[in-house]
Amino acid sequence: MTDPWQECMDFAVAIAKKAGQVIREAMKRDISVMVKSSPADLVTETDQKVEAMIISSIKEKFPSHSFIGEESVAAGEGCNHTDNPTWIIDPIDGTTNFVHRFPFVAVSIGFTVNKEVEFGIVYSCVEDKMYTARKGKGAFCNGERLTVSRQQDISKALIVTELGSYRSPEILSTILSNMEKLLRIPVHGVRAVGSAAVDMCITATGGAEAYYEMGIHCWDVIAAAIIVTEAGGVVMDVTGGPFDLMSRRVIAANSKVIGERIAKELQIIPFERDDGNQ
Repeated sequence: MTDPWQECMDFAVAIAKKAGQVIREAMKRDISVMVKSSPADLVTETDQKVEAMIISSIKEKFPSHSFIGEESVAAGEGCNHTDNPTWIIDPIDGTTNFVHRFPFVAVSIGFTVNKEVEFGIVYSCVEDKMYTARKGKGAFCNGERLTVSRQQDISKALIVTELGSYRSPEILSTILSNMEKLLRIPVHGVRAVGSAAVDMCITATGGAEAYYEMGIHCWDVIAAAIIVTEAGGVVMDVTGGPFDLMSRRVIAANSKVIGERIAKELQIIPFERDDGNQ
């Protein structure tokens, strides 16, 4: 039986490559920066241009499909996730990195049908690493199969997270205290690369044992989540419960053991859900 979504996946890889080329070219020029929800929440013309290019190309080929895009939502469109085939897009995951030319910048494209993720593409375009995963068929980077780390001892784990763009004293204090709790276990270390999608893909490669964050959005994690699970890892809520795409929080880990151990340390930061539900 032919895979009904393979054509969509092949198209996503091609469009992500094209978007990556646009981003790499833009990094050689002056970048005009605007701010969104906080002075550290940045957006550029390239984010908007790349998203428009991705969505218009997909719409032309698959006119009946739905879209959730970071910049479209920022411009006032809803974040309405239905059973219809849906493309969830982050044109530049790691915009602050892009602005500073810090080399971890990714195009993230996730695709869902009946709200189930069918495939995910994360193109780390400065490194030229194309991470891909198709449901039930494994995860790959530039064609090589990925497998998560086998480390089950939290004290030998390397953890990835992000400090985020929130600058309120309460949120910052919780972010830093969560990090401190993990360091006190102790873990081998905590890293922050500046892109949730790349952080999760590094976990999928076995380069880190886990990634966690609160305050991220569905478009940051959707594609990388299937890359982690198809590499043999797990995604869960920061409470240790089931992962909820719209909840704005996630732990991606090599195993349930490591994920749940991290969940035990984390104080929850309440963020409004992406879908606006309570």
